[in-house]
Amino acid sequence: MKPFDYADEKIGQKEIGFAIPSLVIGVIILSLPRVIADATEFSDGWVPLLISGLFAILFTWMTASLVSRFPNQPFFDYSSKLISKPLAFLLTLFMAFYFIIFTAYEVRYIAILTNQYLLKDTPGEVISFDFLLLVIYAVAGSRAALFRLNVLFLPIVVIVLLILLIGAMSIFDWKHLFPLFKTNWKGYAEGMKNSFPAMTGWEILLFYAALMKPPVKAVKPAIIGMCVPIILYLLLYIVTIGVYSNIVTRNLVFPTVELAKEVEIPGGIFERAETLFFTVWIMTIFSTASIFFDVSVMAVNSIFKKAKKVIIIFILAPLIYLIGMLPKSFIEVTNFGHFLGLMGFITSAIIPGSLFLIAKIMGTKGKS
Repeated sequence: MKPFDYADEKIGQKEIGFAIPSLVIGVIILSLPRVIADATEFSDGWVPLLISGLFAILFTWMTASLVSRFPNQPFFDYSSKLISKPLAFLLTLFMAFYFIIFTAYEVRYIAILTNQYLLKDTPGEVISFDFLLLVIYAVAGSRAALFRLNVLFLPIVVIVLLILLIGAMSIFDWKHLFPLFKTNWKGYAEGMKNSFPAMTGWEILLFYAALMKPPVKAVKPAIIGMCVPIILYLLLYIVTIGVYSNIVTRNLVFPTVELAKEVEIPGGIFERAETLFFTVWIMTIFSTASIFFDVSVMAVNSIFKKAKKVIIIFILAPLIYLIGMLPKSFIEVTNFGHFLGLMGFITSAIIPGSLFLIAKIMGTKGKS
């Protein structure tokens, strides 16, 4: 009897196409209009945002093309063929460390948002701990199920975000967008530096290649999936500037949240739109944290092949919690995010780009 296809541990093209935008659209979208407006004038931030998006598509293509060369092989195995086993060992450890601290960042950020807008009297440590328990429960289960969860969550996230943008058009002022192209090249460069970290997420393909079916067809859905957050980011930025202007936007901590407060949902289902917005965004953060935690487990497991998945989870979980609790203030969390942005550039651009070029020059391919 043929097994039930949807119950297997393989990831199809649809899951890849949904997973990448689900990971990219994370907590950084809450402050993205501010960090771009801070570097540019008027509405000029769409320029570095678009350029960063084009670079993101390029690196997504390189990463998907790389893993397509090595079907059904873990990252440690095929990187060993390209750069030797000792270097692959160090590279895998570095990637694991990045995914661990990124998960810690998500765990910490959920506490900040919940404290500020939902549960002001609940200790942040308790919120982070409870959230981490949910992430552990998700990661301990099926890997393919995590991807299929994104198929459920992403349409909800996109619909809610579009409702937010459409609702904000009633207070949109076109005068806030003009004049155009008043930013100097340093401002555009700073805008690209600030916006590129918001695009990362495709690096998970490096590790989930072993679960893809067939991996040779991962390129197209990965690129299409990457286009979704780029378009949403551009729309969100333009609408935010149109509502608040550049000067006001750069002085708002979470412009996207403030935008949600301006929108009224007809019918009286929710008194304030941010209630719905936060509910959906907690789902998004949960999905992102679960995938990144799972990738860190995969990275460690690819090196220590005899270690059980559950053992690795319970070793890494306390480490994630402790790292997440290290920043004591919002400024420290922001600096933590800047550090992650630098590491994200290395893991999403430099590492897959270098491995792709090496594989291309050497003509190295794996066997399926």
